Amino acid sequence: MSLTNRILTAMVAGILLGSLLNLLLQSAAMSGQIQIFLQEYLVDGLLDMVGRIFIASLKLLVVPLVLVSLICGASSLGDSARMGPIAVKTLCFYLATTAIAVSFALIFAVMIGPGENVQMAGQAEFQAAEPPPLVEVLVNIFPDNPIRAMADGKMLQIIVFALLLGYAISHAGEPGKRIAAFFRDMESVVMRMVGILMGLAPYGVFALLAKLFSTLGISAIADLAAYFFTVLIALLFHALVVYSLLFKSFSGLSPRIMITKMRSVWAFAFSTASSGATLPITLRTVERKLGVHNSVAGFTVPLGATINMDGTAIMQGVATVFIAQVYGVDLSVSAFITVILTATLASIGTAAVPGVGLVTLALVLGQAGLPVEGIALIIGVDRLLDMVRTAVNVTGDATVSVIVAKSENQFDESVFLNPRADIDQTDEAEPVVAVV
Repeated sequence: MSLTNRILTAMVAGILLGSLLNLLLQSAAMSGQIQIFLQEYLVDGLLDMVGRIFIASLKLLVVPLVLVSLICGASSLGDSARMGPIAVKTLCFYLATTAIAVSFALIFAVMIGPGENVQMAGQAEFQAAEPPPLVEVLVNIFPDNPIRAMADGKMLQIIVFALLLGYAISHAGEPGKRIAAFFRDMESVVMRMVGILMGLAPYGVFALLAKLFSTLGISAIADLAAYFFTVLIALLFHALVVYSLLFKSFSGLSPRIMITKMRSVWAFAFSTASSGATLPITLRTVERKLGVHNSVAGFTVPLGATINMDGTAIMQGVATVFIAQVYGVDLSVSAFITVILTATLASIGTAAVPGVGLVTLALVLGQAGLPVEGIALIIGVDRLLDMVRTAVNVTGDATVSVIVAKSENQFDESVFLNPRADIDQTDEAEPVVAVV
């Protein structure tokens, strides 16, 4: 069985086991001692421990991978003066796809009406985090201490430092060539670490999903079914239709091939619900399966993991209409335009804020004149939807990376067309994985 199929199998098995555990833990007929054992030793013990170790291992690779990839990419592009156009194209595509995402989300929400005839307004109680001033956000993009930025995992600051260092390396003559060679070797080592971790991924994916569904259960969807499925439909439409059309229009390549090669990335994204934690897998796939050169992928993928939030924008669009309908507020055309602009710009302006989804939603609701307390209505299913949103976000990162690389002639079409590109060694060494 290939690594991708092992991960997908583990994902399904984790969901089934978690749902079964949820039923057992809620069952009145189950012995109290057995419930305590299942909760304390299996769910909160073994599954929680394995899942947290897996997430920590993924996050371990994010900073060194982003740093070395961006330095290698910037140093190779430094003399060609193409970093500026690449940055502009990438930023424009990310903003455009976010605007398209929230626009379609609003259309779907108005057509379906998920908040009509829902009486939940009295249940709402939510304290929104205060978003920082825009000036502070822009100033904080530039690091005063790159070591501290790496220790704190501040991705925008790391990106700025890596780009500056890579550009300096490209203009430093022979010393720069020696340093560039070191970072290229370092990138190979870090990518090897990613490959090792991918071999153990099915166990981490299984534990994460089993723990989550044992806590939430499928019943969490029932109370907000209309909202949940409206967001889900909008997410799937954006991932499978909008991205495919953009991909085909701007690259001329087959979207089906890209979708096939993104399956393992989707499994990681769905399990971790974090674009940042999935970044090592996304970057490896974009470079080695989709054929994007490191000089482009090293910039577009880390930047996308930081500021590209199409999935979050879709949630914000549907949530805005849902909350407005629950509270009986009619949104005007100007309010819809405000939501589109605010959600699009907030994808960059609040990128470094923890809990960015709820912060930006509070910002959008405030701009639309809706009660921020309405966020409390959707928190129950937000964790499940966050998993799908993350899969949409990483798809956007890959789509934009291929489009930009193709336009800059930094793309290897033979890799893209090769169905066996980057067959991981763990796929061919099952006994080794079993021993581990």
